[in-house]
Amino acid sequence: MYRTNTCGELRIENLNQEVILAGWVQKARKMGGMIFVDLRDRYGITQLVFNQEVNGELCERASKIGREWVIQVKGKVMERSNKNPNISTGDIEIIACELNILNVSETPPFTIEEDTDGGDDLRMKYRYLDLRRNNVRSNLELRHRMAFETRSYLNGQQFLEVETPVLIGSTPEGARDFVVPSRMNPGEFYALPQSPQTFKQLLMVSGIDRYFQIVKCFRDEDLRADRQPEFTQIDCEMSFVQQEDILNMFEGLTKHLFKTVKGIDLSDFPRMSYDDAMKLYGSDKPDTRFDMKFVEIQDLTKGKDFVVFDSAEYVAAIRAEGCASYTRKQLDELTDFVKRPQIGAKGLVYVRYETDGTFKSSVDKFYSQDDLKTWAQRCNAKPGDLLLILCGTTEKTQKQLCELRLEMGSRLGLRDKSQFNCLWVVDFPLLEFDEELGRYFAKHHPFTSPKPEDIPLLDSNPGAVRANAYDMVINGVEIGGGSIRIYNSELQKKMFGILGFTEEKAQTQFGFLMNAFKFGAPPHGGIAFGLDRFVSIFAGLDSIRDCIAFPKNNSGRDVMIDAPAVLEQEQLDELNLQVALKQK
Repeated sequence: MYRTNTCGELRIENLNQEVILAGWVQKARKMGGMIFVDLRDRYGITQLVFNQEVNGELCERASKIGREWVIQVKGKVMERSNKNPNISTGDIEIIACELNILNVSETPPFTIEEDTDGGDDLRMKYRYLDLRRNNVRSNLELRHRMAFETRSYLNGQQFLEVETPVLIGSTPEGARDFVVPSRMNPGEFYALPQSPQTFKQLLMVSGIDRYFQIVKCFRDEDLRADRQPEFTQIDCEMSFVQQEDILNMFEGLTKHLFKTVKGIDLSDFPRMSYDDAMKLYGSDKPDTRFDMKFVEIQDLTKGKDFVVFDSAEYVAAIRAEGCASYTRKQLDELTDFVKRPQIGAKGLVYVRYETDGTFKSSVDKFYSQDDLKTWAQRCNAKPGDLLLILCGTTEKTQKQLCELRLEMGSRLGLRDKSQFNCLWVVDFPLLEFDEELGRYFAKHHPFTSPKPEDIPLLDSNPGAVRANAYDMVINGVEIGGGSIRIYNSELQKKMFGILGFTEEKAQTQFGFLMNAFKFGAPPHGGIAFGLDRFVSIFAGLDSIRDCIAFPKNNSGRDVMIDAPAVLEQEQLDELNLQVALKQK
């Protein structure tokens, strides 16, 4: 056998046992007549000892091994004289009596250690080496456990795991599709699914009343830290349910994951309306680990000849507790932050509430001490606090103030990754209006049901209709979202009409679903969680890339296998494609 034990399991209780270990050489060091080798596998590290006095030939062979060589060693478990409390096997070592070199290795391009010297691009090119690092591999182990516990919970709730097709028809209303040419149907294309949405609804029509799938999805979108061209969803659907049933079921799943994976008991999740989320936090995914809510003060700022505030549609402040001591340099840094192109504010107004009860602001020329005091009172500020104020059009300024709030939360250490604040955001707008195109688009997707009490507004004021939709938010990250679906074919036809679909276009793209609804579709609804985001929250990561085994870079490329790449002309001819080939 190659091994009797792993490199992470031997303890002081195993003293004097003869064992065989196999793994990769983490490091080797020579000290006098002895060679110490750290042997690593997936489970841990064990120290090996080769003694010149005991076996000179063996020690000579051991002196030649290098980093990442694959070796097998036989030896006896002994107690270490210099114990290492930082590893689980730190009380013991193996006194080697046999060495078998299974494979040699070139010197790796970066150190296979937690604090590696490899940059992102280099590590992505050699991802198979990066995965040998414990802190990267542990993210995959966490992902496995979360997927396993998800299946366990949903199985216990009578859900059935059903696979849905990967080659489907294109639905260009959402994000851009990845398309796949069909050799057997020249000039026609499949698309890779952005989600299994229509298929899971068809499963509800089929009588599979509780469905789930841990499924790959694909979207041809610009990338960022929490977005990849291919990603994994925990996709779920239920029949004969209302919104509250969905929220309770999947709040239960989330509590189960926190309890079984992290040992954390969560209290019940608060519910927050979309309108309140935007009013208080400027975001439909608010980070509630810290307070700093928005306070509107426009009515207190008018009529003082400060044209910036007088001409603004919206003026609001956040209170940074204990920050009146901020220096001019720090305030200038915050001003520069909000003026960055990606945020787009024209400036920042501040008010220091000094510890002596007076006020110092960047608008002292226009506002008296009494004026500033009314602002402070509105914001529940106390001596030592700092008010930060932005103004402009409502929606744009709320987003800018949201970014400033998050920046202050980070600067003040209020965004603790070991703290988890979960909530449901509900009552989203059903539709959003595109001024350029002059028509409505679905905020979620075309199958989202309006709130029953808002259905009459579809004819008179579609923009005011609320969706029967919900998002789960953890620490300012949207982890999952879903809705109660339209299951009535007439209501679905009305929705397509509002979205600008002709009957022919609706029939072409979604006729199969509309036809299915004619055969007794049950009331149903569902949700999809981003597994990658879920794992990254549990692992305390800033990017989802390190919880995906083989991720793409920010340009959507796999630099390890050099994909995407050009095809041979013969392949293109088989697919009846005319392509302008890249010059290599």
